[in-house]
Amino acid sequence: MPVFQLSDEPVFPPTDLAEDSGLLAVGGDLSESRLLLAYSSGIFPWYSGSNPILWWSPDPRLVLFPGETKISRSLRQLIKKNIFKIKMDTAFESVIRSCADVHRENEGETWITDKMIDAYIRLHNAGYAHSVESWFEGKLVGGLYGVALGSAFFGESMFAIKSNASKVAFTTLVQQLIKWDFRLIDCQLRTKHLLSLGAREIPRSEFLKILKSCLTVTDKRGKWS
Repeated sequence: MPVFQLSDEPVFPPTDLAEDSGLLAVGGDLSESRLLLAYSSGIFPWYSGSNPILWWSPDPRLVLFPGETKISRSLRQLIKKNIFKIKMDTAFESVIRSCADVHRENEGETWITDKMIDAYIRLHNAGYAHSVESWFEGKLVGGLYGVALGSAFFGESMFAIKSNASKVAFTTLVQQLIKWDFRLIDCQLRTKHLLSLGAREIPRSEFLKILKSCLTVTDKRGKWS
């Protein structure tokens, strides 16, 4: 399959034209309109700072249905202890920058470039991107961020500088999404950590059908709490 070169117009080729790796297109920009179109089409950006913007739609797709989340006994006990104070949308920029720093320290580079950070801060200010934060003794020690459209949450990245901080944040998010009747958490790519929490791979075609249904629900836009 060819990799498509995007123009200035915010459009994408059909996802079934992606390469086996999931790579669909290259180029374009990280404008609010293009990012929202990408997520609503089952596409996301992922690239290193030395490359042009790369757009992906993998098959299969790793997803987590909120009601299928696996919470270990030890994690349940930890949550009951209320060691961490969990907040939403109070420190979005700190969360995304911390995610970038952790990946840079562990892997030598990160796809969360300055341009990506600026783009998702704009999405946050527009009410589409959200952070879930773990605080300990008044200090941010873990969290995650992602994008919400309709009844779907698209997870982007998480970090922890204190053991289990991101797990508690994620579990709290799932519980809140269940209350809000969210149907789907998009985890994008397979990882052992997400599989252990109950995520599973489904065909891209099935993912897109579920996503289409999720997008019929009114966006929960604005600051979360």
